[in-house]
Amino acid sequence: MRHLATAAALALFPVLAAAADGLDWAYPVTPRPEPLDTLVLKQVPGSERAYTQAQIDDAFNPPDWFPDEHPAMPPIVARGEKPAVRACAQCHLPSGDGHPESSSLAGLPVPYLLRQLTAFKNGERKGVRATTMITIAQAISDADARAASEYFASLKPGLWTEVVETETVPKTFVGAGGMRFVAPGDEQEPIGNRIIVLPQEETRAKSRDPHSGFVDYVPPGSIARGEALITTGDGGKTIPCVICHGQTLQGLGEVPAIAGRPPTYIVRQLNDMKTGARSGISTALMKAVVEKLSVEDMVAIAAYLGSRDP
Repeated sequence: MRHLATAAALALFPVLAAAADGLDWAYPVTPRPEPLDTLVLKQVPGSERAYTQAQIDDAFNPPDWFPDEHPAMPPIVARGEKPAVRACAQCHLPSGDGHPESSSLAGLPVPYLLRQLTAFKNGERKGVRATTMITIAQAISDADARAASEYFASLKPGLWTEVVETETVPKTFVGAGGMRFVAPGDEQEPIGNRIIVLPQEETRAKSRDPHSGFVDYVPPGSIARGEALITTGDGGKTIPCVICHGQTLQGLGEVPAIAGRPPTYIVRQLNDMKTGARSGISTALMKAVVEKLSVEDMVAIAAYLGSRDP
């Protein structure tokens, strides 16, 4: 298990836009984009490639810093198809590990991935973080959907998220790419009942470097609380996740692995299932799991899952 259970050894900083007891922090909204630099070439450690920020943020030709580390990407993953289908690698990265505003796809079963594309297309997944995928799912061909699903299913998830328990976090703001960054001023505030995600290295995150992950700051005690909910159901509060997702939470058959997935994504999915923003036949079995969960419970479950190796 990988996590750093600190009680606030790090001076971290919260969220300019999120109420401490709400869920705005889990649904980041990208601000109006600023003009992107087209001149300065950027690099990341270990790669010989160089891209401008405009190239890095190109929805139809995103960077591939380490092409030798993954199988050949299908065209739909590498470049997408204009005008509506963005390159899958832009948000989910060639590694499939994704960024906090999107999701980790590496190693998920092909049938599961195909079902999610159908759910976006049919209106069974909606909400502020689903808008882009709804557009893509409605435009992508069946052949490209399968090619992308097979590609991501073939990948092994990386050690992408570090979960740290802490009482205080830095003040932050949502910036480029829907990511959260430390706000000027070195101010701190209580974490409250939230998960605050910050890049391990801001410049590398903005460059979409697949070698540089994220730190998920969670409330003290949430990892242990999440373990109780996941393994035992905590006295009927929920149904143990291990029943469907396996004792190691690595998935069973077409049921997806959930160990090591980004915590904010897990919170979004639990909340979406509870509120009806995520529905459909494949979600019906989750209704009994989420119906009694509070935000605190969802944060705890996500913290524990994020602390596990994928």
